[in-house]
Amino acid sequence: GFSLGSTVESHTKGIWMWCVPHPKKPEHTLVLLDTEGLGDVRKGDNQNDSWIFTLAILLSSTFVYNSMGTINQQAMDQLHYVTELTHRIRSKSSPDENENEDSADFVSFFPDFVWTLRDFSLDLEADGQPITADEYLEYSLKLTQGTSEKDKTFNLPRLCIRKFFPKKKCFVFDCPVHCKKLAQLEKLHDEELDPEFVQQVADFCSYIFSNSKTKTLSGGIKVNGPRLESLVLTYIDAISSGDLPCMENAILALAQIENSVAVQKAIAHYDQQMGQKVQLPTETLQELLDMHRVSEREATEVFMKNSFKDVDHLFQKKLVVQLVKKQDDFCKQNQEASSDRCSALLRDIFSPLEDEVKMGIYSKPGGYCLFIQKLQDLKKKYHEEPRKGIQAEEILQTYLKSKESVIDAILQTDQILTKKEKEIEVEHVKAESAQASAKMVEEMQIKYQQMMEEKEKSYQEHVKQLTEKIERERAQLLEEQERTLTSKLQ
Repeated sequence: GFSLGSTVESHTKGIWMWCVPHPKKPEHTLVLLDTEGLGDVRKGDNQNDSWIFTLAILLSSTFVYNSMGTINQQAMDQLHYVTELTHRIRSKSSPDENENEDSADFVSFFPDFVWTLRDFSLDLEADGQPITADEYLEYSLKLTQGTSEKDKTFNLPRLCIRKFFPKKKCFVFDCPVHCKKLAQLEKLHDEELDPEFVQQVADFCSYIFSNSKTKTLSGGIKVNGPRLESLVLTYIDAISSGDLPCMENAILALAQIENSVAVQKAIAHYDQQMGQKVQLPTETLQELLDMHRVSEREATEVFMKNSFKDVDHLFQKKLVVQLVKKQDDFCKQNQEASSDRCSALLRDIFSPLEDEVKMGIYSKPGGYCLFIQKLQDLKKKYHEEPRKGIQAEEILQTYLKSKESVIDAILQTDQILTKKEKEIEVEHVKAESAQASAKMVEEMQIKYQQMMEEKEKSYQEHVKQLTEKIERERAQLLEEQERTLTSKLQ
């Protein structure tokens, strides 16, 4: 946590970070950033102070400006860093971007502004009427009419606060205890503090916890822990190299990391789903393609949910390439599994017949008819076996083709059959073989057609999800443009 310093000395110069569970949103983490050392006479470096202030603005979703006393010109002068923001930040990478346009774009990623006034001693009253702290802030931000240098100096910080922070809030705090006890503030219990102060702090905390939003970048990109780390490194690298932190560049750098991870998440989801659904070999190719299509659609949804700013759809194309390869690999594995299953079945079913052939049981008058009858019975048994897969017919025909010489030998040695009957039988065997080959060609054409149809369905699914994502992003962009336009009009 942060210590409550009661001395004039700051411990460091920079930004402290403290991550705690969100007290009202258990699924969120509250990230507290605390700048220290700004304006410290011993750590004096106006350039460094401005960069610390700039980073605090870039990283926070609610910016709390903490000052003592009242909102007067001295307090405004101490907030001079806000007048330098247009010289410290770029929203777009284009070097010829108009500065005024650029500063208006800041609204889309700048935080809400909360001004807290400690040890406030005035009455909240104006023109004899009580006013709220928020009205006091608005009253203090009124611009003076005039064009002199003095008027410009007076108006500049007020104008910047109005332009950069459309949503503003103010809280005032009484002194918590007698000044002599301030050094012991960390050790004091609530009942030892001024009751009014305790209530004011409770109101402030309730507002922050309820109204502070998740840090969101241009395009509606919500910042989580890894994204915050990436942003910090990107901004500091830019500053260290003498460049200005650029929101567009930071988002693109973030997108490179996140989109790569999004592809990995999508593929991991696909692998998990296919691993749970698929049992090889599948009975048909279409059965496998249907499971692939469902898993591919879900994987694409995972990618779309986790990706953003995918320029030229490079990462989506990488995902498509990997999913196509996954499909091809599954088809190949399915084919191999079917071949292995069918080959094993053929060995088990036909090995007794092969043994009988070797023993010469069919090398006798009438043996050919017996052999053919046994062959048909075994083929029927083979066809009745379940889950042979897509190679069932091809493996069977390859096996039968390898036995053609054996079948012909049995035919020729059968003395019961006449020469004419043997010739008819040979033609019959050839016709059966030709018919089986034609069937295999037809099946291959069907498989090819199924693969082509699957590719078209896959393409249409990617287009559909991409179109929906573009529509969502367009709606988000229009919303941001409306906020920017409102800011310009104000």
